[in-house]
Amino acid sequence: MSFIRPEARTAIWRWREVLIGAGIAMLGLSWVLGPGGLLGWVGWLLIGAGLALVVVGIQRTRFRANSDGPGIVTVDEGQITYFGPLTGGAVAVSEFERLTLDPTAKPPHWVLQQPGQPPLHIPINAKGAETLFDVFATLPGLRTEYMLGALNGPGTQPVMIWERNRDRVMLQPLH
Repeated sequence: MSFIRPEARTAIWRWREVLIGAGIAMLGLSWVLGPGGLLGWVGWLLIGAGLALVVVGIQRTRFRANSDGPGIVTVDEGQITYFGPLTGGAVAVSEFERLTLDPTAKPPHWVLQQPGQPPLHIPINAKGAETLFDVFATLPGLRTEYMLGALNGPGTQPVMIWERNRDRVMLQPLH
Protein backbone atom coordinates (compact mmCIF):
# COMPACT_ATOMS: atom_id res chain seq x y z
CA MET A 1 0.00 0.00 0.00
CA SER A 2 1.35 3.38 -1.01
CA PHE A 3 0.57 6.70 0.64
CA ILE A 4 1.51 8.66 -2.48
CA ARG A 5 -0.88 9.01 -5.40
CA PRO A 6 0.44 7.54 -8.69
CA GLU A 7 0.32 10.98 -10.39
CA ALA A 8 2.39 12.53 -7.60
CA ARG A 9 4.87 9.65 -7.69
CA THR A 10 5.23 10.12 -11.47
CA ALA A 11 5.86 13.87 -11.07
CA ILE A 12 8.42 13.31 -8.31
CA TRP A 13 10.20 10.68 -10.40
CA ARG A 14 10.26 12.98 -13.43
CA TRP A 15 11.83 15.82 -11.41
CA ARG A 16 14.12 13.57 -9.32
CA GLU A 17 17.47 15.12 -10.29
CA VAL A 18 16.19 18.64 -9.61
CA LEU A 19 14.82 17.65 -6.20
CA ILE A 20 18.01 15.83 -5.20
CA GLY A 21 20.15 18.75 -6.38
CA ALA A 22 18.02 21.23 -4.42
CA GLY A 23 18.34 19.02 -1.33
CA ILE A 24 22.12 18.85 -1.67
CA ALA A 25 22.33 22.64 -2.14
CA MET A 26 20.13 23.21 0.93
CA LEU A 27 22.35 20.91 3.01
CA GLY A 28 25.40 22.83 1.84
CA LEU A 29 23.73 26.14 2.66
CA SER A 30 22.90 24.94 6.18
CA TRP A 31 26.54 23.94 6.68
CA VAL A 32 27.76 27.33 5.43
CA LEU A 33 25.36 29.32 7.62
CA GLY A 34 25.55 26.98 10.60
CA PRO A 35 28.82 25.59 11.93
CA GLY A 36 31.17 27.26 9.44
CA GLY A 37 34.86 26.37 9.57
CA LEU A 38 35.88 23.31 7.59
CA LEU A 39 32.28 22.17 7.32
CA GLY A 40 31.46 25.58 5.82
CA TRP A 41 34.00 25.04 3.04
CA VAL A 42 32.51 21.64 2.29
CA GLY A 43 29.11 23.35 2.32
CA TRP A 44 30.20 25.67 -0.49
CA LEU A 45 31.23 22.62 -2.54
CA LEU A 46 27.86 21.02 -1.86
CA ILE A 47 26.05 24.18 -2.98
CA GLY A 48 27.99 24.15 -6.27
CA ALA A 49 27.37 20.45 -6.83
CA GLY A 50 23.69 20.80 -5.97
CA LEU A 51 23.20 23.72 -8.36
CA ALA A 52 24.98 21.82 -11.14
CA LEU A 53 22.68 18.85 -10.54
CA VAL A 54 19.65 21.16 -10.66
CA VAL A 55 20.74 22.53 -14.07
CA VAL A 56 21.32 19.05 -15.49
CA GLY A 57 18.07 17.85 -13.94
CA ILE A 58 16.09 20.62 -15.62
CA GLN A 59 17.60 19.65 -18.98
CA ARG A 60 16.77 15.98 -18.43
CA THR A 61 13.22 16.85 -17.37
CA ARG A 62 12.71 18.88 -20.53
CA PHE A 63 13.96 15.89 -22.56
CA ARG A 64 11.71 13.32 -20.91
CA ALA A 65 8.31 12.51 -22.34
CA ASN A 66 5.70 10.07 -21.12
CA SER A 67 7.05 6.59 -21.71
CA ASP A 68 3.75 5.16 -22.88
CA GLY A 69 4.64 5.27 -26.57
CA PRO A 70 5.25 2.40 -28.94
CA GLY A 71 8.37 0.28 -28.62
CA ILE A 72 11.39 -0.08 -26.38
CA VAL A 73 14.77 1.68 -26.60
CA THR A 74 17.94 0.18 -25.17
CA VAL A 75 21.46 1.55 -25.12
CA ASP A 76 24.15 -1.06 -24.60
CA GLU A 77 27.89 -0.81 -25.24
CA GLY A 78 27.67 2.07 -27.68
CA GLN A 79 24.70 0.76 -29.61
CA ILE A 80 21.18 2.19 -29.68
CA THR A 81 18.53 -0.44 -30.34
CA TYR A 82 14.84 0.19 -30.93
CA PHE A 83 12.27 -2.59 -30.90
CA GLY A 84 8.96 -1.26 -32.16
CA PRO A 85 5.63 -2.78 -33.09
CA LEU A 86 6.15 -2.05 -36.80
CA THR A 87 9.80 -1.12 -37.19
CA GLY A 88 13.07 -1.46 -35.36
CA GLY A 89 16.79 -1.52 -35.77
CA ALA A 90 20.13 -0.67 -34.27
CA VAL A 91 22.63 2.14 -34.74
CA ALA A 92 26.19 2.26 -33.45
CA VAL A 93 26.80 5.54 -31.64
CA SER A 94 30.30 5.83 -33.07
CA GLU A 95 28.99 5.30 -36.61
CA PHE A 96 25.87 7.41 -36.91
CA GLU A 97 26.31 10.71 -38.64
CA ARG A 98 23.01 12.61 -38.42
CA LEU A 99 20.38 13.21 -35.75
CA THR A 100 17.06 14.73 -36.79
CA LEU A 101 13.86 15.46 -34.90
CA ASP A 102 10.71 14.84 -36.93
CA PRO A 103 7.79 16.60 -35.21
CA THR A 104 5.43 15.80 -38.11
CA ALA A 105 5.26 12.13 -37.12
CA LYS A 106 2.68 11.09 -34.54
CA PRO A 107 4.23 10.93 -31.95
CA PRO A 108 7.34 12.95 -32.88
CA HIS A 109 10.37 10.79 -33.72
CA TRP A 110 14.12 10.96 -33.41
CA VAL A 111 15.67 9.95 -36.73
CA LEU A 112 19.17 8.49 -36.49
CA GLN A 113 21.06 7.98 -39.73
CA GLN A 114 24.06 5.73 -40.22
CA PRO A 115 25.82 5.18 -43.56
CA GLY A 116 24.71 2.03 -45.35
CA GLN A 117 21.70 1.55 -43.07
CA PRO A 118 18.10 2.72 -43.33
CA PRO A 119 17.27 5.58 -40.93
CA LEU A 120 16.17 4.47 -37.48
CA HIS A 121 12.96 6.22 -36.34
CA ILE A 122 12.47 6.26 -32.56
CA PRO A 123 9.35 7.82 -31.00
CA ILE A 124 10.25 10.36 -28.32
CA ASN A 125 7.87 8.66 -25.91
CA ALA A 126 9.04 5.08 -26.42
CA LYS A 127 9.88 3.17 -23.24
CA GLY A 128 13.51 3.86 -22.38
CA ALA A 129 13.84 6.88 -24.72
CA GLU A 130 15.06 9.02 -21.81
CA THR A 131 18.38 7.12 -21.98
CA LEU A 132 19.02 8.79 -25.35
CA PHE A 133 19.75 12.09 -23.54
CA ASP A 134 23.04 10.72 -22.22
CA VAL A 135 23.97 9.37 -25.65
CA PHE A 136 23.11 12.62 -27.42
CA ALA A 137 25.02 14.65 -24.82
CA THR A 138 28.25 12.83 -25.77
CA LEU A 139 28.02 13.80 -29.44
CA PRO A 140 30.78 16.30 -30.29
CA GLY A 141 29.42 19.76 -30.97
CA LEU A 142 25.80 19.01 -30.03
CA ARG A 143 24.03 22.08 -28.64
CA THR A 144 21.81 20.75 -25.87
CA GLU A 145 19.65 23.87 -25.56
CA TYR A 146 19.01 23.86 -29.31
CA MET A 147 17.92 20.22 -29.11
CA LEU A 148 15.64 20.86 -26.12
CA GLY A 149 14.15 23.93 -27.79
CA ALA A 150 13.35 21.96 -30.93
CA LEU A 151 11.91 19.12 -28.86
CA ASN A 152 9.61 21.32 -26.77
CA GLY A 153 8.78 23.94 -29.39
CA PRO A 154 6.10 23.87 -32.03
CA GLY A 155 7.49 22.09 -35.05
CA THR A 156 6.05 21.85 -38.53
CA GLN A 157 8.97 20.24 -40.32
CA PRO A 158 11.94 17.98 -39.50
CA VAL A 159 14.86 19.72 -37.77
CA MET A 160 18.46 18.56 -38.07
CA ILE A 161 19.82 18.59 -34.53
CA TRP A 162 23.35 17.31 -35.13
CA GLU A 163 25.55 16.19 -37.99
CA ARG A 164 29.00 14.64 -37.70
CA ASN A 165 30.54 16.30 -40.78
CA ARG A 166 29.17 19.84 -40.91
CA ASP A 167 32.01 20.85 -43.24
CA ARG A 168 31.02 18.53 -46.07
CA VAL A 169 30.03 20.24 -49.28
CA MET A 170 26.39 19.89 -50.20
CA LEU A 171 26.28 19.02 -53.89
CA GLN A 172 23.28 20.53 -55.61
CA PRO A 173 22.46 20.30 -59.27
CA LEU A 174 23.03 23.47 -61.28
CA HIS A 175 19.76 23.22 -63.17
